[in-house]
Amino acid sequence: MAALPLPLILAIVFHEVSHGAVARLLGDPTASEARRLTLNPLRHVDPVGTLLVPGFLALVKAPVFGWAKPVPVNKWRLGNPRRDMMLVAAAGPASNIVLATLSAVAIGLYVRFVPEDTGPVLLFVGTSLSFFLQFNLFLALFNLLPVPPFDGSHILKGLLPRSLAQRYARLRPFGLALMVVLLVLVPMAFPQWGVIERVVEPVFGWVFGHFLALARMVSGT
Repeated sequence: MAALPLPLILAIVFHEVSHGAVARLLGDPTASEARRLTLNPLRHVDPVGTLLVPGFLALVKAPVFGWAKPVPVNKWRLGNPRRDMMLVAAAGPASNIVLATLSAVAIGLYVRFVPEDTGPVLLFVGTSLSFFLQFNLFLALFNLLPVPPFDGSHILKGLLPRSLAQRYARLRPFGLALMVVLLVLVPMAFPQWGVIERVVEPVFGWVFGHFLALARMVSGT
């Protein structure tokens, strides 16, 4: 657990900064004006979403996810609001996939060059890399779900006809509560249903396996 907070915070911060950076490239400097294009976690951390919720989920052995304070984006300052909001939304999960790839490479190098009987400092580094890989994959996969307010919902909204997109947007206030119910409350109340074991773990395991294969390729094992 000691290695848990830092990798999670870094993954979330990079995710949020990526949203703002792509928005600025597409014409909206709102995040920059709000001084949110920084890797300083204090400007992004949400006490509940970044610390309390992930910590609780880890304790109850539920899928660990969290969120930071959303980076402000003004779609009306973008060149093409409908298209560009999709690109801004996709930037967050894309950044996590890139970081997961780098983590897998780093884990492979760690296995190749760090002896098994290493000291506590290098052991902490190896554990943190493993957490960093897993958290980035979780953030990417969860945020790609087409459920408001996750990034996947913004991508889907941009793909839908305008009339359907407006109706779909009305689901936004209920999306996060729905995910908490399905992934936390239902498994706790009805463990025999195996929601996590039958739905979440197979998908995550399949994706995670590909990144582990990359790590093994780099390590030469």
